[in-house]
Amino acid sequence: MADAIGLLRPRTVIEPSLRAVGEWALRFDTFLHVRIGGLVRGTCWLTLDGHEPMLLHEGDTFMLGNPPPYALASTLDAIPRPAKPVWAEARNGLVRIGPDSTEDLYLCVGHIAFDDSNASLLTDLLPPLVIVRAADPRGNALGQLITLLATEVEATAAGGPLVQNHLAQVLLVHMLRAHAGQTDWPCGWLGALNDDGIGAALRAVHSDMAHSWSLQELAEISHMSRSAFAQAFKTHVGVPPLEYLIQWRMNLARDALARDTLSISELARATGYQSESAFSTAFRRVVGSSPAKFRAQARRSVAHGD
Repeated sequence: MADAIGLLRPRTVIEPSLRAVGEWALRFDTFLHVRIGGLVRGTCWLTLDGHEPMLLHEGDTFMLGNPPPYALASTLDAIPRPAKPVWAEARNGLVRIGPDSTEDLYLCVGHIAFDDSNASLLTDLLPPLVIVRAADPRGNALGQLITLLATEVEATAAGGPLVQNHLAQVLLVHMLRAHAGQTDWPCGWLGALNDDGIGAALRAVHSDMAHSWSLQELAEISHMSRSAFAQAFKTHVGVPPLEYLIQWRMNLARDALARDTLSISELARATGYQSESAFSTAFRRVVGSSPAKFRAQARRSVAHGD
């Protein structure tokens, strides 16, 4: 999982925490990638367009993946107002609705954006909403992380943004683990990592992309026959093993070309190809352009500040 998260180049923005009392409702616009939040104290309703309202309790944590517009509210009868101008009035890492009160709601939220070139690696696997309840086996640890994150947001101490960024990414990993554990339907590499056989093969592939992996080698790592491994891999991950291998190599290649860290010949060797021409042919088939053209476009985007 760490390999994939690192490849996505996560950028974390921790938003001001919300303290609210009385009747209130806020409507949030749609956004890309992932938003994570949790209740340090109180209860509130979370409603995504097209989904049934969910009541969140103290200690609950939620993750939104490429969600439609949604609302947070004290009651279902409250009429939502746009959240953006309310958040614009934040002071010292805090948005307040109503007077100061020991009985108020205390909510911590943030969002994590990824490089667009590889973001679908994760976002395509996520439902719009994942909730981990405080009573869930993982809920206690997640609740503690949310509380610590909220404390950091309000503390405005030296090194705060760095701490917040790392806490948010740890929170993301824990939420992904919880989601993978909650689902009994195939959810790509995320769910497959929890499987003893298929997960072992995935970890081997991720740890050594320069190796010329064969179907037989991967099957042996998973302690399966070739046919059983191929069928189980496609069931869990959604694509055949060698197709996944090519896709993963090209994801790494796009990232390296965008950051301009390796020459094309070096990148070919690093991703398991014996020649630059073989690598270029595979890259063009998957990405739709040559490696040189892709890198040139990335350089122009950097030069223009895109």
